[in-house]
Amino acid sequence: QVQLAQSGGGLVQAGDSLRLSCAMSGRIFSLYTIGWFRQAPGKEREFVAAITWPGRNTDYADSVEGRATISRDNAKNTVYVQVNSLKPEDTAVYYCAAKMKVGITRTGYDYWGQGTQVTVSS
Repeated sequence: QVQLAQSGGGLVQAGDSLRLSCAMSGRIFSLYTIGWFRQAPGKEREFVAAITWPGRNTDYADSVEGRATISRDNAKNTVYVQVNSLKPEDTAVYYCAAKMKVGITRTGYDYWGQGTQVTVSS
């Protein structure tokens, strides 16, 4: 089993930056990709970014390309996503997720964090 504990989030102004953290514990060695997703009110959950745990391949959604950076700290077993130039449409509950199957993908995640609210005011 893998546990994902999220931190960060909150209320920010448009144009601000925000960094979310996802601390992992448990059978981390079994993981291949860590991803971030978000779900806005009344909308389906959407992919934001992903990074492989072995290696450093990354993938970004078009909506955050150029504004977001996903990174990891192996020593802390933590993955981060920083989003700059935040917009009101970035308002959502953000989730980190982890998958074991090889391949950096936007679906098929096995474990999920508890979610954290990000609200961007205009």
